[in-house]
Amino acid sequence: SYPNGDVAPDRGVCTDVVVRAYRRAFGLDLQQAVHDDMAGHFASYPKLWGLRTTDTNIDHRRVPNLQTYFKRRNAQRTVSNDPGDYRPGDLVTQMIAGRLPHIVIVSDRRTADGQRPLIIHNIGAGAQEEDGLFGHPITGHYRHLP
Repeated sequence: SYPNGDVAPDRGVCTDVVVRAYRRAFGLDLQQAVHDDMAGHFASYPKLWGLRTTDTNIDHRRVPNLQTYFKRRNAQRTVSNDPGDYRPGDLVTQMIAGRLPHIVIVSDRRTADGQRPLIIHNIGAGAQEEDGLFGHPITGHYRHLP
């Protein structure tokens, strides 16, 4: 894929789970899509890393960049504490320990009690499906169906 492929499937971070899911489900390469959007609208993206231009190796792997990309596509939804507001395939961004941005995919499976959707994410142990939608403060909710 664009431009130099993906990290190994047994490696990666939370954003890699989203990139792979979008590639499989929709044929959308977020690495290329984010790069193209950043190249044309660089000023719209966060300046958290001191970059003066795009970096195809990492731009798509930064949660704030994905948040900006999805906002620019009018995919933003209301953040709420109601599990019913979250549908399978939705993306949710969270803040871990007050400083680490994280992104998860809402699963089509639910907790054993049926109260909440599970999430699919990588928080250091590879891709996992678990009960974690409200495990960290939610900073964004996106529904992007290209």
